[in-house]
Amino acid sequence: MAARLLQWHFQRQGEKAPEGTSLERMASDLVSKAHEVAKKRGQNVMVIIKELVEDLRR
Repeated sequence: MAARLLQWHFQRQGEKAPEGTSLERMASDLVSKAHEVAKKRGQNVMVIIKELVEDLRR
């Protein structure tokens, strides 16, 4: 899921997404950071994503 999100992000920015292991490494870093934020907030990643989506819809 994180790799697909990164691909979408690069595409949206008009940039070419890295391929193979580079993209996988970036996705892994993204997931690690998301878990870090979730731990600090005392929630899980999905709850935080849902809250962010709700905020964007407002």
